Amino acid sequence: MASSAATVVLIPFCVSGHLTPMLEVGKRMLRSRCCGDDDDGRPAMSLTVLLAQLPESHRAPEIDEIIRREAASASEHSGFDVRFHCLPAEELPDFRGGEDFISRFMQQHASHAREAIAGLESRVAAVVLDWFCTTLLDVTRDLGLPGYVFFTSAASMLSLLLRLPALDKEVAVDFEEMGGAVDLPGLPPVPAALLPTPVMKKGCNYEWLVYHGSRFMEAAGIIVNTVAELEPAVLEAIADGRCVPGRRVPAIYTVGPVLSFKTPPEKPHECVRWLDAQPRASVVFLCFGSMGSFAPPQVLEIAAGLERSGHRFLWVLRGRPPAGSPYPTDADADELLPEGFLERTKGRGMVWPTWAPQKDILAHAAVGGFVTHGGWNSTLESLWHGVPMAPWPLYAEQHLNAFELVRDMGVAVEMEVDRKRGNLVEAAELERAVRCLMDEGSEGRMAREKAAAAKAACRNAVDGGGSSIAALRKLTQEMAHMSSI
Repeated sequence: MASSAATVVLIPFCVSGHLTPMLEVGKRMLRSRCCGDDDDGRPAMSLTVLLAQLPESHRAPEIDEIIRREAASASEHSGFDVRFHCLPAEELPDFRGGEDFISRFMQQHASHAREAIAGLESRVAAVVLDWFCTTLLDVTRDLGLPGYVFFTSAASMLSLLLRLPALDKEVAVDFEEMGGAVDLPGLPPVPAALLPTPVMKKGCNYEWLVYHGSRFMEAAGIIVNTVAELEPAVLEAIADGRCVPGRRVPAIYTVGPVLSFKTPPEKPHECVRWLDAQPRASVVFLCFGSMGSFAPPQVLEIAAGLERSGHRFLWVLRGRPPAGSPYPTDADADELLPEGFLERTKGRGMVWPTWAPQKDILAHAAVGGFVTHGGWNSTLESLWHGVPMAPWPLYAEQHLNAFELVRDMGVAVEMEVDRKRGNLVEAAELERAVRCLMDEGSEGRMAREKAAAAKAACRNAVDGGGSSIAALRKLTQEMAHMSSI
């Protein structure tokens, strides 16, 4: 072994759903290779995290706390060498949508990333890039370093992006105008109407996804936050080259579920205390992610559907975002909810108007179902705890996730979402879906059984000899070999 530890450079996009799992993967890599050959306890690898921080007006409230917590934990508790380096600030780019914004914003930091990496005292074993940062593969190539892509979504989304450059040539019209289904190897035929939001129309956001899908092929490997046993057919199709016929696909490392759990507080959260008083598997939990909020008419539909369902519920209700921000505010329940709703549902329902500890809630024995936007991190948290879902997709790749969860994995019941009306769900449909999810009928029972099996698969994957541990060990060994550690 060389005399000094090499470093792995991480370049995340600084929102919690991308930053937190990338940091967790990095820490798992350090754990898998924690001691040198001389057995003196020195780390055999370190992490250098390059942060392209968004301005405060566009930064999620929890990001600064995540960075502070991770930096303190690395230096005080874990014994790992994890260093954070803020790249010089850049003006926000002109943009025409989320994918366009993220991709351009990260592209602006390419020269800063190059300078930071070139100036590191440690040898660099590899650079791991968020999947929106493929423009920075030019940096890794110029520096002669292996560049890996960290993919935060499901393998089904990876399959689509690898396939998209060819699909773009095959389909002349916008996908929102296309009838029928799209062939994604490893999945049942996917209705074109259920493709991810930025894919539906061939504008600048779509063009970035085509670009990223093409550049994935240049990576040294693709690290995917999924479990091999959850998406076996899709992963097999990717590995066999069926998404990009005639070309060699980079190595795929399935390292999920990448979840970070904090020590529970001494005093449980109020939502958890409320759940303590509810019967086992009796509560349906409704929560819609860091950007999930609804206009007042939709809030009324949700309230009516929950009330008529007759089931116990815990509903995280958020207010609409302020101007210029995508993030919800605290809700004014008295203003948003129907008159008398809280009184009529008292005892069997709780409406929580601000952030809630989703992981702690999903872990609670009283929760029997989850109405979710279907973001991949939330999906993995639900499956980790064996909680079946009723997906209500809102944006990004969530419509494709919902299709996979219902039609392929079977861990969810379907809910009819009117995409042409802003992903509207009417009260009667929510009532039906909640009953289906929570009652003893065959569809809900099947989803519960499949979710229980998925829970076992997730936990086995990160156990000592599990598939994700093996993939992570292989990845870390390859990085170490390339840096001649």
